[in-house]
Amino acid sequence: MLVDFYVRLSIVSTSVNAVRDSAVAPWTAETLRVLEERAEEPAVFGTEPSGGGRWSGGEFRDRAAGAADLLAELGERGQPVPGLLSARSTALALTLGGACVGRPIAPLPPRHTVDELAAMVGRMPGHALLAEPDHAETGEEVAAATGRRLQVVDVVPLGSGSALRLATADPVLVLHTSGTTGMPKRVDVTDAGLGHRTRVSGATLRLGPGAVYAGASPFHHIGGVGNAVVALARGAAVASFPRFSVAAWPTLRELGATHVLVVPTMIEMLLRGGGLALPTLRTLIYGGSPIHPETLRAAMAALPGVDFVNIFGQTEGSPLTSLTPDDHRAAAGGREDLLRSIGRPLPGVVHRIVDPDDEGFGELHARAPHLSTTAAAGWLRTGDIVRADDDGYLFLAGRRHDLIIRGGENIHPVEVEQVLVAHPDVEAAAVIGVPDPLWGQTVAAFVVPRPGATPTVEELRAAARDRLARHKLPTVWRFVDALPVSPNGKLLRDELRIRLSDG
Repeated sequence: MLVDFYVRLSIVSTSVNAVRDSAVAPWTAETLRVLEERAEEPAVFGTEPSGGGRWSGGEFRDRAAGAADLLAELGERGQPVPGLLSARSTALALTLGGACVGRPIAPLPPRHTVDELAAMVGRMPGHALLAEPDHAETGEEVAAATGRRLQVVDVVPLGSGSALRLATADPVLVLHTSGTTGMPKRVDVTDAGLGHRTRVSGATLRLGPGAVYAGASPFHHIGGVGNAVVALARGAAVASFPRFSVAAWPTLRELGATHVLVVPTMIEMLLRGGGLALPTLRTLIYGGSPIHPETLRAAMAALPGVDFVNIFGQTEGSPLTSLTPDDHRAAAGGREDLLRSIGRPLPGVVHRIVDPDDEGFGELHARAPHLSTTAAAGWLRTGDIVRADDDGYLFLAGRRHDLIIRGGENIHPVEVEQVLVAHPDVEAAAVIGVPDPLWGQTVAAFVVPRPGATPTVEELRAAARDRLARHKLPTVWRFVDALPVSPNGKLLRDELRIRLSDG
């Protein structure tokens, strides 16, 4: 019966999406159309110290044409061009230019080691490698390790905007997963898929003409390049924000930023520094991790009238779900349980929870036109373990491979972490499974206290005992100054396991 329900739901959703698909333009077509219509309006603001441009729609189109000319000389059509790039105006021009001439940009994580980068580059065809001046030294080492020719790019030259053509081949962008549990996997983004992402994300974030978008995510991340190109195609201006810092935040005030993407840790840093407020801000977007209820209340007090939006997804599929501004207002008013949720699936996203356990937790599978997947029937197996409540909100329990099994009982790390973080003296917490000769595994907790607070194990255990079954309570505790995270802000549980084994 359940399978039949999902089959019927999938058929209905596919029919609805087929109607929508006819009205959704590919990303390159929509972006070029918008740049033409808004040729005299602001399109990109460069905030980086070395410049990079403040370009109108027409000027940005001409820079993208110059980038297309450059990339056409660097490789064969259909071959991705890897690059050590940050969220600068030039990187955006390279992205559009590369899509139009069949040399899709493949932005790489500059903080990775040379060995890691060389492994990623070595699995892509081609002979060229791009790097910004700040990453030229790393680029030289990667180029030497892979036999590629390094092209250092600061500001791309002007070209003829009329020379840009719609993409005639896919992919138009190549990304890589974070690789927190293994080698990063290549993810090809199609022109049509990016067009659908423009529709879904643009509507969710309320981006359009008159908006100025800035993101603090790294450019190689789906939240970095992915949201910036959506903003361009929606007619919003993009303020490049290559590196987040409390000191750099006021530059967004000067640019009139209306929509900004951050992670909760950045909100905490800005609140402590007293510099969160931006007079022009309309929407504050966050992702990567849940937000602490106290942090949300403080942020909403500092930003009266500003909408808060949480987006959840992954490189292969984003966005999947969202907590809306109304959800956040309800949470601030007492529905704190909503902040433990990743929200509800967005319009057009069909989802199912596969192999749920007795508590309703199972793996989230999703299907939608904007997802990048080659799986059977278009279902994306996210690897995320979730459950759904009666109102359709999804609650994340962790990744499939993070599951802790104690004496045959399943323990989902995020469930325990959310209970620990709810304590007023706890800023962050992470939970992993550790070997145990009797139970197979037990729970170890790493806790970051709030500044000035000194919580004890006894206090935390007593608070957790009221909300968790006994077998879920941590038996190993460590108080730490910070949790290890990837450049994308993802928790590195393997690093915690290493720390614990090293004592």
